[in-house]
Amino acid sequence: MLAQADERADIDISGSAFDFVRSIRVYHVQFSQHQDRDGDCIRYDSTRLGSYGVQGDYRWQRSSVGAVPPASLLPRPEHCGWVSYRSVFVDWRDHEGNYGFEEVRY
Repeated sequence: MLAQADERADIDISGSAFDFVRSIRVYHVQFSQHQDRDGDCIRYDSTRLGSYGVQGDYRWQRSSVGAVPPASLLPRPEHCGWVSYRSVFVDWRDHEGNYGFEEVRY
């Protein structure tokens, strides 16, 4: 059975013991840039951020590559160099506050 995005947790997870759930962030990164013949920098950024709400409800919102954490392997050139990057980057804090992340390029 497929879970719907608007479903909520079956138990109350609003307490601080479940902050680790709300710390999970999922970045769907789709970014490219290049310099055109006129020297203009052409950028395409359709990065989205997925996160969990107080009761485990999941939502997507618009974001940008500027919001992607530095732990990502996303190239960050100072000038308009050629970049084409797609990945799913997930980060979180565990119940002790330790930072963790995983990234998959595709």
